[in-house]
Amino acid sequence: MDESTAQQAARTFVAPLDVSGICSDLSPYADAANAILRFERLNEGECGFTVTKPSGEHVITVNTLERERRQRFTICHEIGHIVLSLPSRHEELPSWSFAKRDPNEVSSDVFAAELLMPYRQFKVRIPGGEPDVALIERLADEFRTSYPAAASRYATLTDLPCAFVTMQGGLVRYAARSTALRQARGWITPRTPIPLGSIAHRLRAGGQNAVDSGDVAQDVWLENWDSAGDLCEIARHYPRFDTTLSLLWFLPEDAPEVETDRFGRQVEDDDDLPELTGELPWPGKSRRK
Repeated sequence: MDESTAQQAARTFVAPLDVSGICSDLSPYADAANAILRFERLNEGECGFTVTKPSGEHVITVNTLERERRQRFTICHEIGHIVLSLPSRHEELPSWSFAKRDPNEVSSDVFAAELLMPYRQFKVRIPGGEPDVALIERLADEFRTSYPAAASRYATLTDLPCAFVTMQGGLVRYAARSTALRQARGWITPRTPIPLGSIAHRLRAGGQNAVDSGDVAQDVWLENWDSAGDLCEIARHYPRFDTTLSLLWFLPEDAPEVETDRFGRQVEDDDDLPELTGELPWPGKSRRK
């Protein structure tokens, strides 16, 4: 199952439900999934699991040793397994990590994000203008979820050209992109080293649990990108899991001009296309003041 299918299934699941109080009460989801919630002290590092009775009722057990926000994510993740009919294969990795994780777990994570931060409720809370750490933390607090989950959700739903990049072990693992960045053909290649010149690279090299922000050239991050403009980057590094996260964005007027045909498809100039080597061919140039 791919992520878009899991996302659409989650939105279909949420659509008929009253989610006005979902930031404090997940019972509408449990009821709709024919599940009951049980809270017990489990082994350290064990988030939870689901057992299905012969009657078809599901019992979701959640570890009370985990933080409250983690418990909420576990509930929605387990509901994802139930609704998507995906068997579990849990591993001791952070919930927002895409490295070495079973596809069923990733799909259930996508499902959980849709439940924790319903599309309509989250979209209307995205203000105009550019984001900052305080905004992402406020959204995380309001929806009682993690900073990485809120940042990824913001990147997906903002009107800005934006991406949220998950990196682990020094490699790019996943990039959630906004519609505007997709339409601009902004692409961040997975399974490649964290780019030199990025805030993320500098933080990881420091080896500390830290957050920092700044401007970097757009072509530091975006592959085959014909623009000399800058983008803004907010990066965080978690040394325990050697995981680095970056929220990237720029203003629409800083995007390169893309020629399209009457059907809205990008017009390619074959004579000017470089051979694809996997290397970024342009040096970064900054013009943001």
